[in-house]
Amino acid sequence: MGSTPQARRSDTRERIQKTALDLFVSRGYEKTSLREIAEELGVTKAALYYHFKTKEDILGALSRDLGRPVDELIAWAEEQPPTMETKRELLRRYSAALASAMPIYHILQENQATLRDLAVGRELSDRVTAISRLMHAGDLEFGCRMRVASAVLTVHFGAFTPCGVAPAGTVEQRRAALLEVALDILSGAAAVPTLPPS
Repeated sequence: MGSTPQARRSDTRERIQKTALDLFVSRGYEKTSLREIAEELGVTKAALYYHFKTKEDILGALSRDLGRPVDELIAWAEEQPPTMETKRELLRRYSAALASAMPIYHILQENQATLRDLAVGRELSDRVTAISRLMHAGDLEFGCRMRVASAVLTVHFGAFTPCGVAPAGTVEQRRAALLEVALDILSGAAAVPTLPPS
């Protein structure tokens, strides 16, 4: 028994998104055309247009799919008390969610000028802002806030360290090491003394 037309359409959409993602990461979003995506897939531009009218449509679909774990994490964190244990768990889960969402953040990082004003650029930026807001929730002293900010930056931007600069090891080993460093930074947050008023 053959697959349904809907299943075939879904499979084609997934193939388009995977091919486009590979090209966006390797060549850059701006330098990749719909024609090149169609050629890579071995389909006509008309067949591609049936599923996606623009590159931005493809990128938006990728952002929704790859960003879903981060969206779910934000929804979870908004229901939790703003304790230090919640912040540690949020950091752990964010690190894991970034592992799957990394290609889309990589595209944003490498194409900031082009994507900044597009809806997908705002979506990705909003996710990072939401994670940072949730990490800073609660009544924190100045020194503690600085440690929280450093921990978030370590997990998020550390993941973008170029391979030539990053220490040897797999992507997963680097992600785990960055998380360990971030949790170490966070562990001292509760012990930070209050700064005297200036």
